[in-house]
Amino acid sequence: MPTSQCKNCDKTIDASFEYCPYCGQETADNLTFGVLFSNTIGNYFSIDARFFKSFFPLMLKPGVLARRFVDGKRHTYLHPAQFYLFISVIFFFIFSFTVRKADNQVSQAIKKGFEQQINLDSIRVNKDSLGIAAAKKALKDNQKNIGMTDEELSKLDSVMVSDPKSAGISFGQTKKNVDSLITADAPQIEILKAMGMKDDANAFTRRLYAQMLKFYENRGGGIITAFYDTIPIAMFLLLPLFAVFLKIFYWRRGTYAHHVVFTFYFFTFLFTAFCIMIVLNMIITIPTWIEFLVAFSFLLYLMIALRNFYRSSWFGAFLKANFISFFYLMLVVPTALVVIVLVSLMLY
Repeated sequence: MPTSQCKNCDKTIDASFEYCPYCGQETADNLTFGVLFSNTIGNYFSIDARFFKSFFPLMLKPGVLARRFVDGKRHTYLHPAQFYLFISVIFFFIFSFTVRKADNQVSQAIKKGFEQQINLDSIRVNKDSLGIAAAKKALKDNQKNIGMTDEELSKLDSVMVSDPKSAGISFGQTKKNVDSLITADAPQIEILKAMGMKDDANAFTRRLYAQMLKFYENRGGGIITAFYDTIPIAMFLLLPLFAVFLKIFYWRRGTYAHHVVFTFYFFTFLFTAFCIMIVLNMIITIPTWIEFLVAFSFLLYLMIALRNFYRSSWFGAFLKANFISFFYLMLVVPTALVVIVLVSLMLY
């Protein structure tokens, strides 16, 4: 009987075997670009019949899929982390089209704002205007009531009728200084000082001013994209912290890993719903009241999921769904948004 040697584990095997009985690697050396690409995608997502067996229970039977997985039916359905990864990739891909459109609109608006300049020479004060005359008369008539002396009233009157430049007002001067330094290719430290940074500023402040300068030079272009790129980073906070909330409210109903399984499936449902909403919104304009109902359905889905997964009462699931949603939205989500903003500014 002809034999051959497995190239992976070096075991001697029957030459007629298509796969090594020891390590499971394919015996044929047919590595091509097509095979490499298909294997990579297949191993990464592994989307097969299990996807549809997992998708419909996830959407139509809240909490049931997570309960079945925890109870031991793990080869029948997609792994929760794998399912979440697949849906999140689709979500961020679809969401990127919306982000590009929003980024372009915001960038154009910011650029337009940067290009607008206030020309003080064009601001003229009419000394004989009825408005100023009325204001002076009102101040004079109520001089005793407001406690102003004749000298103070005289100074105020001179300011009201004088040239704004003589009053020390210098709108846009900082912008002009910064623009001139940028045009002259001055060192960054000089430009940052012109922006208001002090000499004894710490490292974080210097970094923040540098990012502000970059934002100004780019006229705000790409700021929304920078926010978008940091959302996956924030998800590393949102997912495990949601599982922590579940552990607090269901302390004796499973290990932390069980709560993580529930969290993965729940966030997979959220991303799927968001994908559907974004696609529909690209086709038709969804009314606000429908968006409100969809947002409310997330709370309803969470309540039913808690009821099915933790096998609790309807009343208990209702209370805990509201408490978890309230504290999570009030504490965790704002923290994640702060992280997104800070990281975006640092990476912009």
